[in-house]
Amino acid sequence: MNRTIRQMPLPGTPDPAPEAREAEHGSLARRAAAEGIVLLKNDGGVLPLAPGSTVALYGAGAVHTVKGGTGSGDVNERHSVTIREGMEAAGFRISTADWLDAYENVYAKARSDWKQTVLDKCGGTTENGMAFFMAYSTTPFSLPAGPAVTPSQAETAVYVIARIAGEGSDRSAGPGDYCLSDEEHTMLADICRLYKNVVVLINAGGVVDLSFLDEFENIKGLLVVSQPGMEGGNAVADVLSGKVNPCGKLTDTWALHYGDYPNAATYSHNNGNVEEERYEEGLYVGYRYFDTFGIPVRYGFGEGGSYTTFAMEAVQLQTDPDGSVTAKVQVQNTGAVPGREVVQVYASLPQGRLEKEFRRLCAFAKTPLLQPGESSALSLTFTARDLASYDEASSAWVLEAGDYGIYAGPSLAAAKPVALLRLSEEKMLEKTENICPLQQELNLLHCPEEQQAKNRAAVAEAFAQAPVISYDLSAVETRVVDYAEPAPLGDEAEAIAATLTTEQMIALATGDPAKGQGANLGSAGISVPGSAGETSACALDRGVANIVLADGPAGLRLNQTYYVRDGRAQPMPMEASLEHGLFLEDTAPKGTPRYQFCTAFPVGTLLAQSWDTDLLEEVGRAVAREMDRFGVTLWLAPGMNLHRNPLCGRNFEYYAEDPLVSGKMAAAMTRGVRSVPGCGTTIKHFACNNQEDNRFHSDSILPERVLRELYLRGFGIAVQEASPFSIMTSYNLINGVHSANNYDLCTRAARREFGFAGFFMTDWTTTEQGPDCTADGCIRAGNDLVMPGCEGDHAAIRKALEDGRLTADQLRGCVTRMIRVILRSSRYENAGC
Repeated sequence: MNRTIRQMPLPGTPDPAPEAREAEHGSLARRAAAEGIVLLKNDGGVLPLAPGSTVALYGAGAVHTVKGGTGSGDVNERHSVTIREGMEAAGFRISTADWLDAYENVYAKARSDWKQTVLDKCGGTTENGMAFFMAYSTTPFSLPAGPAVTPSQAETAVYVIARIAGEGSDRSAGPGDYCLSDEEHTMLADICRLYKNVVVLINAGGVVDLSFLDEFENIKGLLVVSQPGMEGGNAVADVLSGKVNPCGKLTDTWALHYGDYPNAATYSHNNGNVEEERYEEGLYVGYRYFDTFGIPVRYGFGEGGSYTTFAMEAVQLQTDPDGSVTAKVQVQNTGAVPGREVVQVYASLPQGRLEKEFRRLCAFAKTPLLQPGESSALSLTFTARDLASYDEASSAWVLEAGDYGIYAGPSLAAAKPVALLRLSEEKMLEKTENICPLQQELNLLHCPEEQQAKNRAAVAEAFAQAPVISYDLSAVETRVVDYAEPAPLGDEAEAIAATLTTEQMIALATGDPAKGQGANLGSAGISVPGSAGETSACALDRGVANIVLADGPAGLRLNQTYYVRDGRAQPMPMEASLEHGLFLEDTAPKGTPRYQFCTAFPVGTLLAQSWDTDLLEEVGRAVAREMDRFGVTLWLAPGMNLHRNPLCGRNFEYYAEDPLVSGKMAAAMTRGVRSVPGCGTTIKHFACNNQEDNRFHSDSILPERVLRELYLRGFGIAVQEASPFSIMTSYNLINGVHSANNYDLCTRAARREFGFAGFFMTDWTTTEQGPDCTADGCIRAGNDLVMPGCEGDHAAIRKALEDGRLTADQLRGCVTRMIRVILRSSRYENAGC
């Protein structure tokens, strides 16, 4: 096919005035945030607040609402609406303006002190980009509590608890992070003493301790607003006022206390060992643990309230010969105001030779907006694979014989029995080979027989009157995975790759060091200032364009402003793309300014709390339109690792503690992005990126079954349902082998088992952090692009070719996979063909 490389104009615009796109995408960001806000407590109907009512507003998040996480997940939007701004715009009368104004002075001082602390850690200057980024990412800013509470004339107070987290550092289980600080506790006590009704808003990217609910009886309302993006203040006001009826549901279990999580004592820095992370809780992550072991929780997985009520009726199951199961549910709004409801389907699993969690999520769907009295029929379909377990002994996905109890409801706790699926004999769905073997023994958590007996008795009692449906899988053929190298496709990418010199292939297999990317971590793009990096332009004469990659996952992370001189974009320092340029030492203009204002959408966790895959597709389309607007081909998103523990510093980027939710949400986002021709996603971080402390060297030690059922499962769903352009490997090791050098992960699992047809890339500077990971090892593993690229990577690949550790065919295979994606990219006039 004759392809024409597009001549890319300078990105952005010389006019700083808002574009029509910004208003449209801002409206979507506002709606998405409101859809994901979760109502957890509403005693006495304290919410919604009466229009125009007087409200006492307190808390760091009221005036400095945390829109998202820090690091590569940040977005440099034009303006972020605070909760104070949103409530005032909605017509609420704020009686505590003096307190809010005074907070600004406290905040400014804390911000200045934090900036100096970061600079002190990197020698007082930002000149060494890597040293600065490490100092910045490992020193998260902590919002000050603020001045003492002063009374005001209002019956109702709103208190916003805010938390900041980001890449490079895990959270703390102590005061000021997971728990209230002493100052915050005193402030909340004073608020509860002064006001009749108190509503607490949680403005954090993850779980926080809610023990204060046991102490203060007049906390009547509780909303998880998460980190809601640039329109967060307006979205919160929409929910508080009743303009929007809250319809979000938790995608995490909120325990009574942090110590209740099964890996609480040993997670990350908690046991003093950040070199090894032993996944000894095994399969029992999140609700799988609490539900199986019968541990009480504060708020459960899938839980969330509404200003109206719903009834679920006429739940019926239908099975098909291919093993798929459809649950048909009728949902009616039985309350007085319009609203939406989420239906969740769970299955209890028979205990055989394989120990299993009590129940797992199999399907979910969300109703349209239902008027009072209106009903909606939903069909929720899941497959036999959603019920399967991995048997390491036979290296296969199997369904053991027995009864699979199907539940449906608005949450795990409220799900009701529907029917039993009875499987008369064991079924092997897929025959694989073992991957990522354990290198040391683990003391895995097991459910005691006494508790298992209780669970079996609970199933027997719940389904005593339920119908029993024969689950016949005899017509389902067992898939046997072929791990052989596939035959050449004979396509254009292979033809181009065959003409490349060795030096061209080496250059294409890494990011372009000529862009200075190594010294400008995560914001190295020249073609699009502030983008994360670019691929090499060394084969333009062969028709292979260089493509631009930009960070995410809450929107594109680009420079708000850059400068043009002599018709060329001038390089911008990394600090220009962080914290809206707070750390910029030289702010003098370097030419004519151009502007790149991007939309800061809600973080991944909040988007997932919408339980609305259509909404995520819509957000993906909006992001892709901005990618096309600014000349970006690959969005380094969505992030989809599991919330294994509440303290992971990057949980805000990720969707849930459940792999089905994570996979479905990532697939939806990817479909949205791919709907704009030539734009693609990079699902990340593959795999087990569940810890930020010592993230470059930590070894995730876990059984193959746990790896497959939990930590790879979502990636497989995203690949098979949405075909992302790329996958990014994680920084950590898995059972002693670095993820980026892991042939089992990149080639055998992703390509052969999942059917991944795109290309792999490393996370930034992975190969520059020590002996754990090498550039030539990436190529051997089938990891096609080493980012951001440095001369050391070129030398390593060159030497490996010379001494025979790497073959030219292996290198050419990686380059071919990259070219195959590049040829479908937005860099061509016929993008997507």
